[in-house]
Amino acid sequence: MTQTALVLIDFQEEWTNPQSEYYIGDIQEVIAKVNYLIDHCRTRGYKIIFTKHREIDALDYFWPETKFIPLLNGEETDTIIIKNKISPFYNTSLEKELDGIKHVIVCGILTNLCVRSFIQDAYDREFKITVIKDCCVAHTEEIQEFTFYDLAQTREEIDFTDLREFVE
Repeated sequence: MTQTALVLIDFQEEWTNPQSEYYIGDIQEVIAKVNYLIDHCRTRGYKIIFTKHREIDALDYFWPETKFIPLLNGEETDTIIIKNKISPFYNTSLEKELDGIKHVIVCGILTNLCVRSFIQDAYDREFKITVIKDCCVAHTEEIQEFTFYDLAQTREEIDFTDLREFVE
């Protein structure tokens, strides 16, 4: 059984739909990198986990049938965690799904919210954590870089790397 999991945080259509109030821009390059990362991890037998955020009280976005970005290389055997709060651990089965896992590799949208929350919660649960920086997205480069900087300053055990360095 593998001791490593790839956790993909909230890669949902709302972020890529220009009509959505949550639109973050054209992230096709990021999606291509994420797909490469998924394929790399899948060939190594790592557990693949996607989180999906749902807003219970929302009318237009993130509910009821929010979908993953269609270009993503997900498979039916991947684990999907539905969450209603920023933290993927809060009131979900994520901790159970990570039973036996020692190392989590993470990427996702938004870096400064749900991705950061996952990293903090995984750190507190003593997972080895690798963040694939260029497979994460925030509203601005400044927010992205500050989030990584702040996490690295307060949790020096976390490995922050780019996709190219990770797969070499």
